[in-house]
Amino acid sequence: MALPDSFDLIFFGGTGDLALRKLLPGLYYRHRDSKDTRGWRSYAASRQKLGREQYIEMITATCRRYIPAADFDERAWTAFTQSIDYLSIDGAGGTGFAELAERLRDSGQRIRVFYLSTAADLFSTICAHLAAAGLVTPLSRVVLEKPLGRDLASATRINEEVGKIFEERQIYRIDHYLGKETVQNLLALRFANSIFEPLWHRVAVRDVQITLAETVGVEERGGYFDHYGSLRDMVQNHLLQLLCIIAMEPPVSIDPDAVRDEKLKVLKALRPFTPDTVRAKIVRGQYRPGAIDGKAVPGYLEEKGIPAHSTTETFIAMRVDLDNWRWARVPFYLRTGKRMQERVSEIVINFRGVPYAILPGTDGDTNRLVIRLQPDEGIKLFVSAKIPGAEMRVRPVDLDLDFGKTFKTRRWDAYERLLMDAISGNLTLFMRRDELDAAWRWIDPIQEAWAVQGDPPKPYTSGTWGPTASSALIAREGLAWREET
Repeated sequence: MALPDSFDLIFFGGTGDLALRKLLPGLYYRHRDSKDTRGWRSYAASRQKLGREQYIEMITATCRRYIPAADFDERAWTAFTQSIDYLSIDGAGGTGFAELAERLRDSGQRIRVFYLSTAADLFSTICAHLAAAGLVTPLSRVVLEKPLGRDLASATRINEEVGKIFEERQIYRIDHYLGKETVQNLLALRFANSIFEPLWHRVAVRDVQITLAETVGVEERGGYFDHYGSLRDMVQNHLLQLLCIIAMEPPVSIDPDAVRDEKLKVLKALRPFTPDTVRAKIVRGQYRPGAIDGKAVPGYLEEKGIPAHSTTETFIAMRVDLDNWRWARVPFYLRTGKRMQERVSEIVINFRGVPYAILPGTDGDTNRLVIRLQPDEGIKLFVSAKIPGAEMRVRPVDLDLDFGKTFKTRRWDAYERLLMDAISGNLTLFMRRDELDAAWRWIDPIQEAWAVQGDPPKPYTSGTWGPTASSALIAREGLAWREET
């Protein structure tokens, strides 16, 4: 879908970390690389009392840290900032919306995108103020950052209140993992190549592992993270969305609702957890002091903004089952954590071994597909090959598709892609309300079981792969996490 010639983009939270680190750099790249940007207008909004020139000075100093020097062109940046204005708006109190309405008074039939990079508690309030100021038109769209609520009840309340102002087709619930280039290539891998479909089911697949591991701690987000934890912050959105892409049936087309219909079927096929299976199939952990890259780091309870006796989890490992024809009895293992040994996000498809080994070295399961999301995006297919020499001996080797080496063009950042999709009106990579409801409906019993059982998270040393119970969880099936870098 082509980018429209003209649009108004309004960032709420315009001085926040996301806008400065991702949204503005992404918009800069698109502005720099587009032929005609005369119809582009952006407005940053926050509670800070700043003039336009002060704001431009601030984002120029900050965005330089996030845009590589080789990509930062002074002339292109100056042209880009000429399309940006700033307004002081109090999303909660409602002041400043009349001024925004005045700025947009001449917009006519232009696309209008409101990007709410704020706390979810403000989503419905901001939308109500936008409507009261007459700013919502049939061509308006609203982008909602995750996490959307803390449970099904709060998510339902937000969706209902936002839904009074915007129609479902106008609401873009963002999960930036779906904007990653490798996730796009996962769709291409599955649905543009006939060789994989005969293998993409329970007969050929032994298990699936999805790992989202970070070496960083909570950094400056301690207060936020302690309120949500890894289950709500990572599993409910990122991990479940990746699971959907892996497990979904082929859609009838790449149209937004065709894709999202199939993802919804996966979410509905997730086997619900009971209090007993929560204890047996989920490991939650919390990092303790340790070392990352040889540097000592504090434990979670020593981080700024964290209560001394917090039981919020910073690590989750779980076995998940899908009750459908394609994936029955195939274990899906999901894992995410902070202060882990390596920063890596990857999906591993482990195929079943040969039924009868006639060659030395083929007695194990050597075939696997590894889709790496970060840090080095690419796809590796592991197969067995003969070792050079007189003897017939084989060992696993990888067929490596490195996106950086294969495609010489700059890869779009996930937020850059999703921002352009929102402006273009492409909903494919955004969550529909029924998807969100299904995800929360599956997550809520886990949180409720933890609250009743009262078990604290298992400690793990920073710089490791998490609690030892995580390895034991997968070892019950005679398996092991892939932890090769």
